[in-house]
Amino acid sequence: MRTPLSSRQARTLALGVAGLRVALGLGALAAPDVAARPWVGDEGPAAPRRTLARALGGRDVALGLGALLAARRGAPVRGWVEAGALADAGDVVATLASFPRLPRYGRFVVLAGAAGAVAAGVLAAPEL
Repeated sequence: MRTPLSSRQARTLALGVAGLRVALGLGALAAPDVAARPWVGDEGPAAPRRTLARALGGRDVALGLGALLAARRGAPVRGWVEAGALADAGDVVATLASFPRLPRYGRFVVLAGAAGAVAAGVLAAPEL
């Protein structure tokens, strides 16, 4: 299936998302309470919240750096982009499954961000 993006546009989109993924992941590793707050709130013990944020941060750093390093080396990027989109689709499903119990504002922010990353991956991957 052909997307409305050229291969150059797809690469720019994919690498932009990869860069954002690395930045968000590093933020979650450095400040897990800040990163977790929009998605899971402040209730309950801090340790599990921090663990979740750091684990997701590590995932995002790995996926983003994988795509960026592959691009830098001239290696295929498509698999990294597809893996990132799949991980983000999992975040969409998890958010929707707990939607009414999540922080009112944050649930929309997380859902929009994850769904946007899925859409970017679906649009970009076929052209990479």
